Amino acid sequence: MIEDYRSLAVFVAIADTGSLSAAGRRLKLSTSVISHHLSRLEERQGVTLFFRSTRSMSLTPEGQIALDPARRMVAAGEEALDAIHAGNEEPVGALRVAMPAFGEQSKLHQALWDFAQMHPMVAISLQCSDISTDLVKDGYDLAIRLGTLRSSNLKSRRIADFERLLVASPDYLSTCAPIVTPQDLEAHDFIAVTQIPSLMTLERKEQSVSIAPTNMRIEVNTVNAAKAAVLSGLGIWHLPRSVIEHEMESGQLQRVLPDWNLPTLGIYAVWPDIGPQKALTRRLIDHFTAHRSDLML
Repeated sequence: MIEDYRSLAVFVAIADTGSLSAAGRRLKLSTSVISHHLSRLEERQGVTLFFRSTRSMSLTPEGQIALDPARRMVAAGEEALDAIHAGNEEPVGALRVAMPAFGEQSKLHQALWDFAQMHPMVAISLQCSDISTDLVKDGYDLAIRLGTLRSSNLKSRRIADFERLLVASPDYLSTCAPIVTPQDLEAHDFIAVTQIPSLMTLERKEQSVSIAPTNMRIEVNTVNAAKAAVLSGLGIWHLPRSVIEHEMESGQLQRVLPDWNLPTLGIYAVWPDIGPQKALTRRLIDHFTAHRSDLML
């Protein structure tokens, strides 16, 4: 019976992630072990739970019937483990976390290291990337995301805010026409970041102006690369204040249209909506929220 429970947990992981390899990453098991558990479960029950192809796996009618009860079994097991640990002052367990790469020296990342320092019995696996990852498929407990969240099957909680500044290098500004109004930006070169929309909204008192730059001379896929391109005098872009504080103080970067501001955006903790939230995940979110005033980027 215990082997059947293990196989059902593997079955749920495959259904959630869509492949044997992704289920293996979530459960920290080899693909061959995942395949063994699935085959064993199907043989014992005399059914096929997945349609298999070279690129994907999808549930058969029997698999669809079994998924909800199996998911409740896994959730009940996690709830029992959380209840056991709830009485312990010192949390025990593992967390797989995804965070932006650009702020590796920021207070946001430091808050995670403080959490790890406070709880030595918690193992943390951190993936840093400015490109959003699939939390369910890749087996993450929690991710930190910035900006405006898209509609998804993820749950979220706003844990802090961050401010952006529109900046350029003095060398770039010295060779271009003066920028006096937001409309002047349309004639200038900009840095494009692949996953960030180019449309910008600038605000001043009761005024609000939307600008869609067309001269996207350089395109990059990370905020760090965008910062490097701006520092090299290749164009204008908006960057989180905390990422450019040193360069602003040293004069390497200057604000463009300092009387105008970009809207403040949110810093969100997001997690998969595939069952009860782990107590350890809740504890980490509460830690971030408790340090909200220190997390602003």
